[in-house]
This record gives sequence, structure tokens and C-alpha cells, in this order.
Amino acid sequence: MGKIERLIRAYEDFVSLPWDQGLAGPQRVWFAVYDPEDERRLRVRITEFELATKRAGHGWLACDVTDAFPEWMSAQKYREEYFKEPESLGPALDDFMDWLAQRIEQSLSSVSESDVVALTGIAGLFGFLKVADLIRRVDSGIRGRLLVFFPGQYEDNNYRFLDARDGWNYLAVPITANSGD
Repeated sequence: MGKIERLIRAYEDFVSLPWDQGLAGPQRVWFAVYDPEDERRLRVRITEFELATKRAGHGWLACDVTDAFPEWMSAQKYREEYFKEPESLGPALDDFMDWLAQRIEQSLSSVSESDVVALTGIAGLFGFLKVADLIRRVDSGIRGRLLVFFPGQYEDNNYRFLDARDGWNYLAVPITANSGD
């Protein structure tokens, strides 16, 4: 059985467990951790995670941020200047974070306490913002669970996004292909 199949099974086992409704927002975050090189293999199998969620009696809402940066950039008044001088984009990235957090918060607020919001496409955010900051920004609004499809590593209570940044410790529950082994 391949890594993605094992991750789907680990997720199915995990989503089927009873949910504690008394958890704080950061504890309602689940990271489905997979190798970055498996991004395309995972993305074509997202519906299997959705089906596992529904079989466990929970709702599912997909929130794909793959194209978030280009969408945001296309609406910017000074986008041409940013392309000419990319270093001038730095301060505007705070606005991007605000815009993206609001978009995710809308998804989180539209579901019940028994639903999963599945966040995909975070690899497209690399270089523009820190995923840890984004998750911290939205975690207080989680009603059910936020499932973040996380291309990277989880090791010794540390997450490493795309294996390129220093890891950070976060209260999220890791779900890996080795969960349950």
C-alpha cells in the first residue's frame, strides 16, 4: 500500500473517532502531512478524504487556496509596480494575509461543529506568508475541524513546510501515513 493510501486510511480512522466539542480552536486543527513530491498524487485523491468524512457522519467543505495569491494580486492597484520591483511587495503581503485569512474565516463560519473544512493548496503560499501565522490567525473561528493538507514533514512535534523552513511547534493534530503504526 502506498503512502497516500496509508494517509487516507489513517485519516479515515481518525475522523471516525468521537469529537470532543470542548476543544480550543488550535486543538481543532488537523494536519494531513505528506511528502511534498506527493502533492499531485494527493490532490487527485481528495475526494477519498471527503468520502471518509461523510461516512463518519460529518460534513465537508473544501477551501482551495492554490490560486489565492494570483487572485489577490490581480485585484491590486499597484500590481504592475510590484512586478517591476518585487521587493516593494513586502509591505503589501500583510494585506494579502488579511485577505486570505478573511476568505478562510468565511469558510469556517459557514459550517457546523460537526463539519470539516479542508484546506488545500497551501504550497501555493510558499514565499508569500508563513502557514503557521495563517493558521494561528484563523484558528479561533474553527467550529468543527480544519483539515490542512500539509506538504512537508512532522517530526518530534515539529512541522516543516515543504521541508524548506525551520519547523514550528503547533497544537494541531498530525495525521500521517504512519499514524496508527
